Amino acid sequence: MLNYIWLGLVVSAVLIAGVTGNLKPVADRALEMSKFAVLDTALPLVGIMALWLGIMRLAERAGLVALLARALRPLLRRLFPDVPPEHPAMGSMVMNMAANMLGLDNAATPLGLRAMKDLETLNPHPGTATNAMCTFLAINTSSIQLIPVTAIAILAANKSTNPTAIVGTTIMATSIAATSAVLMAKLLEKLPMFRPQFPAAAGDRQAPGPANAPAAAPDKPAVKEAAGLAPLEWWGKIILWAVGLFFLFLLVRMTFPGLLDRADEPDGRNLFIRFVDAVSRLSIPLLFCVFPLYAALRRVKVYEEFVDGAKEGFDVGIRIIPFLVAILVAIGMFRAAGGIDMLSAALAPLMALVGFPPDLLPMVIMRPLSGSGTLGVFTELVKNVGPDSLIARTAGTIFGSTETTFYVLAVYFGSVSVKRTRHAVVAGLTADVVGVVASLIICRLVFG
Repeated sequence: MLNYIWLGLVVSAVLIAGVTGNLKPVADRALEMSKFAVLDTALPLVGIMALWLGIMRLAERAGLVALLARALRPLLRRLFPDVPPEHPAMGSMVMNMAANMLGLDNAATPLGLRAMKDLETLNPHPGTATNAMCTFLAINTSSIQLIPVTAIAILAANKSTNPTAIVGTTIMATSIAATSAVLMAKLLEKLPMFRPQFPAAAGDRQAPGPANAPAAAPDKPAVKEAAGLAPLEWWGKIILWAVGLFFLFLLVRMTFPGLLDRADEPDGRNLFIRFVDAVSRLSIPLLFCVFPLYAALRRVKVYEEFVDGAKEGFDVGIRIIPFLVAILVAIGMFRAAGGIDMLSAALAPLMALVGFPPDLLPMVIMRPLSGSGTLGVFTELVKNVGPDSLIARTAGTIFGSTETTFYVLAVYFGSVSVKRTRHAVVAGLTADVVGVVASLIICRLVFG
């Protein structure tokens, strides 16, 4: 499906530009976006990828990833029945989902790319997305988010009296969107049109199985967990407990300002907001501290293992460049040609008939295509209608409960060179549509 979407964006951009006389801006935008895809997106991601893949390597070696996957095995087995319960992909996906829920974008993307790489080890047909990959991408494009940090920041910057009012509506809307995405992915994977058949190659004794069939057992275990890990000594447990209590102290201090005789007073946010914000701020420092420390206490050579894991970051960053260039250039051309404005104008009368606010339409159309473009539209909208208006709060809820679907698909599938995405696009766009509709209904009930 991405083939047709990409072709439609490029051809439509050229045709619209030819009619409106914007051919030069479209051509310039194509070159600009190709540079942006490489220098401003892929290369900065290399460093972030190296950092998180190094940390993940330590977690693997110390056995933490396997423990995490084992703890959530009942849920994961229902969502991903084709993935073995002890496979490292389970732990990687859980960590990615947790990072998404806390709004830790810089951590969520590297962890998600690592999960895709782990899932690729089970793929009997490289280049074609498996059912597990499509379900994982559906969850990513609709991931439940506890705190829409960016949307709250925009509302606060525009002097909203209660910028955190959209937290509850966002949690409800994104929960509905995530549920619909998973259900749609599970439904579509059973349809014949999304179940590709692979003809046997010449000389093969038998045709390959379906796209979701588990791969043959590798010669070595997928989890490169040290076989001879040293047991955790009693003094090591004391050290870990001390670190845990220290972070618990920080959590209490940040959740209840003033409780421990600090100079600053509570900032007026409710307890839930302060708690989730504290968890978000402490999550990354906690991981950076606990994972290497736990690995070291179990006699893992932390520096060597971190470096080995970090080496993968460069390979992933280079691998996704062609996919990023393709999708970002097409989106940039379509936007520069005025395609989004024309589409908004064409759909406005129809949206008005069903009660959809026309002011939200440009942002809704932009959201699956461009994160930065959506942010610009949202910022301008808040300035025009006021930060405490129903439109602004609905827009903030939509921003927090939807995702840049095509960017996510390009980056995640590009990291494992998957070109045939099967039903992932439909499931992701379903999550976007449901997220928008749910945001509109919930915000009218809560604020209207």
